[in-house]
Amino acid sequence: MTQHQRLLIIDFGSQVTQLIARRLRELNVYCEIHPYQNVTDAFLKDFAPKAIIFSGGPDSVTRDGSPRPPATAFSMGVPILGICYGQQVMMQELGGLVESGHGTAEFGRAYVTPAEEQLPLLEGWFSDGREQVWMSHGDHVSRIAPGFQVYGTSPGAPFAITADPARNFYAVQFHPEVHHTPRGAKLYENFVKLAGFTGDWTMASYREEAIRKIREQVGDKRVICGLSGGVDSSVAAVLIHEAIGDQLTCVFVDHGLLRLNEAEEVVTMFRDNYNIPLIHADEADLFIGALEGVSDPEVKRKTIGRLFIDVFQKYANQIEGAEFLAQGTLYPDVIESVSFSGGPSVTIKSHHNVGGLPEKMGLKLVEPLRELFKDEVRALGRELGLPEKFIGRHPFPGPGLAIRCPGEITREKLDILRLADAVYIDQIRKHGLYDEIWQAFVAILPVRTVGVMGDGRTYDFACALRAVTSVDGMTADYYPFTHEFLGETATRIINEVKGINRVTYDITSKPPGTIEWE
Repeated sequence: MTQHQRLLIIDFGSQVTQLIARRLRELNVYCEIHPYQNVTDAFLKDFAPKAIIFSGGPDSVTRDGSPRPPATAFSMGVPILGICYGQQVMMQELGGLVESGHGTAEFGRAYVTPAEEQLPLLEGWFSDGREQVWMSHGDHVSRIAPGFQVYGTSPGAPFAITADPARNFYAVQFHPEVHHTPRGAKLYENFVKLAGFTGDWTMASYREEAIRKIREQVGDKRVICGLSGGVDSSVAAVLIHEAIGDQLTCVFVDHGLLRLNEAEEVVTMFRDNYNIPLIHADEADLFIGALEGVSDPEVKRKTIGRLFIDVFQKYANQIEGAEFLAQGTLYPDVIESVSFSGGPSVTIKSHHNVGGLPEKMGLKLVEPLRELFKDEVRALGRELGLPEKFIGRHPFPGPGLAIRCPGEITREKLDILRLADAVYIDQIRKHGLYDEIWQAFVAILPVRTVGVMGDGRTYDFACALRAVTSVDGMTADYYPFTHEFLGETATRIINEVKGINRVTYDITSKPPGTIEWE
């Protein structure tokens, strides 16, 4: 994205560095996160940032060998904002002093009060005389660097906000990117404004540039795309098709573990609405045949993954001249693959169920979404005109209903599960709750219970409803349905789904539980 004004985030290992990028992207500012060890003088020259942010981090600047930015960053003449560890490393590198201990550690909510003189960076702050922020630091700045002044203090951080306005260097001890700093977004807005950003990062411009890059990369060669029907692969497919037309062929592997009518919906959308060449690989008998009687969740996953690779390769080999494999890799995956801890590069995401294919087949990757966060993919989908029911879909796991069927898998249980899930989702939509929920589904339990229906005894399956709220799926809370909703939904499932006579609601958060049951 070299045509955009670019902001560089140097990552020192904070758990919330991605949130900084999210705040900036919301302001239509293009930014990239790079671990400090990758940011060399040559990198800085090539990247040519219009501003730089130093993230927080778990280390101590008082430790020999602790992370540092390149000295060149301070001489580029661009605005710099240091966050938490980023503030401390600025002070230490520019002639101040950071110390450990002395009882000035702060963790959690704190309140910053302003100094008499204020900064453009703090416009819109302190209207109530103080500002709530989120602190998470053990070390503290004991002497600010020459040229810096104090613009805000807290009980545990006498240098909570410092700046050298002449050099456009700013530093805060707290984390403005987290929601516990309610007006933190305003601070980032002020920073990019004083840095001269015009907010030129839009989905319309991304669409144009991505199409150009796809055409340059692919030329006149053919591309295959493993289509799951999820938002990532759907948006990637439509974007690539807009760029190269019939040079793209999608392969939709139907493993028989999809939700009710899902295969028909996906195939119809891509064949009829977009006229995208699509191979519908109906391999339900193969997958379910291999899974019947299997109860161990890891065996389920490995069986599905192995068969998916075999099936995908079989159909991909039928596409003459295919040299590229399209993937819906997102920016969080890219960040993790070049993580602060120096983790190995990950080019294939396991949840795409195509692990190992490029190496095995000799294909080159096309990843048109690799610079986007999930919400930006949805925005691009709207820009491309995808139906809202696809853009706003809840996440669906690669192994599908297999991991929502604890215990042995049978065709009977899968059929029951599909119907129960359809009723549940219909209830959520009817009550206008679908967009409030990150993910919702039914799990059919490996237990039968006694019930009474009419004048007869039943001995049918129990099921569990699951619904969670989350930002990124890493942590999650159960959704607080009303008792009226749960009662109404349970009644519908028992009345409409033959094979279930008991309904429960899973109120486990993540952690300690996981979102899926297996």
